[in-house]
Amino acid sequence: IYFSTAHVYSENLFGFFNESSDVTNSHPYATSHKLGEDSVIRLVNSGEMNGVILRLSNAFGAPIDPSIDCWSLLVNDLLKEFPTLKISALGGKCLKNAGADLIYPLVDHAVVGLFEVLKNYFLFKSLFVETINWIKKYKPKTILLVDYPGFNLRIARELKKSGISLKGGGHIKVLQYISPQLWAWKPKRRFMMEEVLSGLAVLFNFELGCYKDTKLPVSFVGHPFGSPDYQSKIHFDPNGSLLILPGSRVQAVERILPVFLDAFHEILEDYPNLNGVIPVPDKKIFNLVEKIVYEHSNLRNKIQITEGLGGFKARAALMSSGTMSFECAVAGVPGVIAYKSHPFTYFIGRKLVKVAHLGMANILLPNSPPYPEFLQGLASANNLKSAVVEILKDENINLQFQSVSKKLLELLRPPKDGALVKWLVKELQLL
Repeated sequence: IYFSTAHVYSENLFGFFNESSDVTNSHPYATSHKLGEDSVIRLVNSGEMNGVILRLSNAFGAPIDPSIDCWSLLVNDLLKEFPTLKISALGGKCLKNAGADLIYPLVDHAVVGLFEVLKNYFLFKSLFVETINWIKKYKPKTILLVDYPGFNLRIARELKKSGISLKGGGHIKVLQYISPQLWAWKPKRRFMMEEVLSGLAVLFNFELGCYKDTKLPVSFVGHPFGSPDYQSKIHFDPNGSLLILPGSRVQAVERILPVFLDAFHEILEDYPNLNGVIPVPDKKIFNLVEKIVYEHSNLRNKIQITEGLGGFKARAALMSSGTMSFECAVAGVPGVIAYKSHPFTYFIGRKLVKVAHLGMANILLPNSPPYPEFLQGLASANNLKSAVVEILKDENINLQFQSVSKKLLELLRPPKDGALVKWLVKELQLL
């Protein structure tokens, strides 16, 4: 077994590489390893020995593998520093690949919107009971609730009621990572959180103020996109493709992707050489997107569907609101946000939500929101086409979004003494 290096491909490893990729690095470190590879291949081909070559890359920092997302880096980093730590999780393959024992594949049942949650009520009720029973049986030292407040805060409340958590007189510390969006709706949740949580880590510095009238210990740990180790999967390129991001959930994709494709068809009338790329998170969404694209036969040769997101160079983006639209903003990629939810969900949401914008970049930069937003009926092919064409015509758009990226990174960067892993190490008393 010959341990070579992935750097035989290139001095700067960026994008996708496999065995058929060109070997271009002329650095002595790479060429010496390539000579070693050639020697092994020669011996194998002559029948003198059996052999295999492994081209290894560094295993620190933000994994480029698209199966690893920014949230699972927490597990990745904790196990790197404390390899004997036992981590179990509700989640998906990203957490499992990072080293956690998967209790239940929660991401397979991710939904957005009140109507969708009601449809899955009995599933979530069953999962709730199973989770509480697992905690009672295995008695973990600490529970870290990540986002998902509708489910997680009910878990915290039940653990207090059952006398299991520290807040209920038990021995299990219950922490929350990522604050509910109190600044958007239901701000009184902070008082319930004070009663059931032992600590909270927030992504945005302004969120500290949401809890100033409580005794809940709250720490700002920065956003993963602002971490010095984080490598964006998207980059601006004036000659790149149109990045089409319909979301990662079935209902959202079914509603917005047909509109995105109709808009792309109209954009091609002005920019016939433009290509489209649709990255998807898994095979299930891949099959759905492929089916919808197939129904737009005039676009089949203009769109590439790829599983996983990494190394994309985009000229602009058509985006459903969410993590990926925020990553585009941080990467300095211009675009348009459009979103369609179930009419019932939208009606209730308009009554409860108290923010002017949907996209996180627009919320953080309210005086000059970088992305136009089109919701519900306004999310039409004609409106989206007009907005994207304005971006494609603007010769100064790159400079404008470089400024947007810089402003956002300043807001997201973790404090020197308060990054997420440091906060959790302190809470777990690992040192």
